[in-house]
Amino acid sequence: EVQLVESGGGLVQAGGSLRLSCAASGFRFDDYAIGWFRQAPGKEREGVSCISSSTGSTYYADSVKGRFTISSDNAKNTVYLQMNSLKPEDTAVYYCAADWGPCYSDYPAREHGMDYWGKGTLVTVYS
Repeated sequence: EVQLVESGGGLVQAGGSLRLSCAASGFRFDDYAIGWFRQAPGKEREGVSCISSSTGSTYYADSVKGRFTISSDNAKNTVYLQMNSLKPEDTAVYYCAADWGPCYSDYPAREHGMDYWGKGTLVTVYS
């Protein structure tokens, strides 16, 4: 059974940090671009970041570049999103998503073709 299980969301003050985790199982981790989308209330879902565990290639949306860092632990089949300098506009449900193939800057455009999705974890940033 394929699973993407997110954890690490929560409530944090602006300027603070959180680390999200996405534990993957049931598919070949190395063959997929794995990353994060987020959806804020009343807004469209946004592709935030992805990583190819096999090549190390990464992508970041301009809105998070320099504040968020994505990484992977291949031994644990887990992807992490370290989020620093959080802003209220980062408030959203964060979804882990996996798509067969490498991580490129087209990751957000692949949204509707993603192979697997997690159920999401809520991040709330207050000022």
